[in-house]
Amino acid sequence: MQLIQQSPDIHAYLASDGVIDHWNPVVQGIADALWSASGDAYSYAKVAFEYVRDTIPHSGDSGEPRVVWRASDVLAMPGGICYAKSHALVALLRAQGVPGALCYQRLADDDGANPVVHGLIALRLPGSTRWSRLDPRGNKPGVDARFDLDRERLAFPVRPELGEIDYPELYAAPHPAVLKALQESADRPQSWRNLPTAL
Repeated sequence: MQLIQQSPDIHAYLASDGVIDHWNPVVQGIADALWSASGDAYSYAKVAFEYVRDTIPHSGDSGEPRVVWRASDVLAMPGGICYAKSHALVALLRAQGVPGALCYQRLADDDGANPVVHGLIALRLPGSTRWSRLDPRGNKPGVDARFDLDRERLAFPVRPELGEIDYPELYAAPHPAVLKALQESADRPQSWRNLPTAL
């Protein structure tokens, strides 16, 4: 699949804002610690991905009822749903100068019912022209996402026959429908009801 930058300016994928707040001391502290354990952009990206995938619980798996959407809050809690974990990983990447984008899939149940938009990320190593998608959702039985910049190892490969879609757009900021669902949910059960079914 050809990934499409929503913004032609690569600097948009290094920017900080109220969601991808990589200027926040929480984000900076974790980013600095992970960088000191790695030392180059590729190793850092891998360590940051594994940190978010493995040490930030997916709230649907952990039972955490709180809904967070700001990257620093996800890292501080720690926890969040797929969108929130993606915000955290993009913030960690950008904090060390690795362009990071938000991207999405439309997934469904095994019979094609109950479609929902799932969040993941893409990164582009400095000096490269190629984006690679990664899914920091968190592994569990039946889900085995891996750090692989050459061959996608996502949590959920799409099944087109069920109406599932890989959206090709790379967003510099969260899609408005995603952010609205998070910000307007008092708790995780309500967020499940608010999740967008398509973009």
